[in-house]
Amino acid sequence: MAARTRKLFATLTAAVMLWVGWGLYITRTTERVPYETLDEFDGVEIRRYPRTVLVETTAPTAGAAFRRLFRYISGENEAGEDVDMTAPVATDGATVEMTAPVRTDDADDGPVTMAFYLPAEYTPATAPAPTDSTVRLVVDPPRTAAVRAFGWYATADRVAGEREALLETLADRGIETRGDPVVLQYNDPWTPPFMRRNEVEVDVADGGNWTDEH
Repeated sequence: MAARTRKLFATLTAAVMLWVGWGLYITRTTERVPYETLDEFDGVEIRRYPRTVLVETTAPTAGAAFRRLFRYISGENEAGEDVDMTAPVATDGATVEMTAPVRTDDADDGPVTMAFYLPAEYTPATAPAPTDSTVRLVVDPPRTAAVRAFGWYATADRVAGEREALLETLADRGIETRGDPVVLQYNDPWTPPFMRRNEVEVDVADGGNWTDEH
């Protein structure tokens, strides 16, 4: 009995180590959208982003939106070129590396708009055109945004609480927001919850009530 227990414990330990190892690998190898930190206060970070190219879709559910975008980066596009990669290899479309984070509109109900940021090497002219009419390429101009980070899973209740905290902090500082908050998720679905990074983000007016002396 003791030997069986030790064997089970060893198996579970190995499984957890593999799980954590996968999370570390994905976190370290996935390109992230670049930005400059302008200020930090009360759990909020003010960032300046360069122009970015995204692939976006609107679907009834987050799962449906994710699948559409994943098919795009896996080769469902009009590039028509082979890509020399280990896996996957696309023969009828370009395979596009996924960049963190995944952006989702923070809507309480109704359709979900989700976007993947494309790697910095892509411009609107060079990004492969989608073959799915429900998927579109969009360009975000340079912008300033306020971000509040949180861990674990981005459940609806947690997102709502973080969104409220972000907006209240900005209002207390007299910082003008633009548009509605979005949710940013940096990890794939298989990353352990204690290693996950999420953010709520909202655009703010340039020249707000902050300094970069930090």
